[in-house]
Amino acid sequence: MSQASTNLLPDGDAVWHCAGVQPKALRNLLGHYPTGVAIVTTRTPQGRNVGLTINSFASLSLEPPLVLWSLVNHSPSLAVFRDCAHFAINILAHGHEALARRFANPAVEDKFAGVSLREAPEGLAAIDGAIATLVCANDHSRTVGDHLLFVGQVVRTASQPGRPLVFHAGRFTSVQEGEAP
Repeated sequence: MSQASTNLLPDGDAVWHCAGVQPKALRNLLGHYPTGVAIVTTRTPQGRNVGLTINSFASLSLEPPLVLWSLVNHSPSLAVFRDCAHFAINILAHGHEALARRFANPAVEDKFAGVSLREAPEGLAAIDGAIATLVCANDHSRTVGDHLLFVGQVVRTASQPGRPLVFHAGRFTSVQEGEAP
């Protein structure tokens, strides 16, 4: 293996790059960090379901129970999520790759057509078969870089056993049997 292909110095240390990394290079680098995959849903005041695939979801606080996720500033769904009272984070199971791709595709007009749903008491569509769903009050949002960061206070949850869908190195994968607690 050549030094250039491994990006290592002769003593085995990684090469340090400048802080002004280009967006594509940063995206590739961040792809080394596996993330869970979720679909976030809400409903417009007119009653239309809105949803999209995210992997920018994280726990923020246990007391109070807060989670966060982000949405790019040019998303057509930005205003709906910014102004909603509640949203639901649906953590996808291993077999949900097609569903994740569907909700990530802006060309799909009705992402919910033919999708098995449950309705949360807050009136939100929840993805049937999700291994966990967290219904959140839209606590606040803030523009950070090229994204709007959402903080939600968890007000209701549902869960079922299953292996999570994971995104790593530009592809969908899963935790192998026996790895999950």
